[in-house]
Amino acid sequence: MYEAFPLWLLVLDYVLGAIMWTLVGRFGMGLFLPEDSNFFFMRFFVRVTNPLLRLFAPVTPGFLIAPMVPLFVAWFFFMIRFYVMPWLLGYSVMGMLSFPLESEIGQSVARLVGFFLN
Repeated sequence: MYEAFPLWLLVLDYVLGAIMWTLVGRFGMGLFLPEDSNFFFMRFFVRVTNPLLRLFAPVTPGFLIAPMVPLFVAWFFFMIRFYVMPWLLGYSVMGMLSFPLESEIGQSVARLVGFFLN
């Protein structure tokens, strides 16, 4: 399906997408659990995303409340995937990459739902 895209691009998009969704997951978990929770998913999200939050601390506005910071950083990864990657590939239309990671997940869910409906 993605034969037109080089392998390095798909790998890069998958990595950036995984980082973005992990940050969104931490934001979502942070709505219901404290950061120092013993729940294993929350411990994973905090451990994996804390280095990214420290890296982006210089560009994170001070007025943001702490639970919103992971979502703000995830927005950077979204912008890179949606605008910068197509631009680097020379597309004249922004958003031409159309998120291969999410497309693969969507197709897998559609196949799974189709399997159960038949």
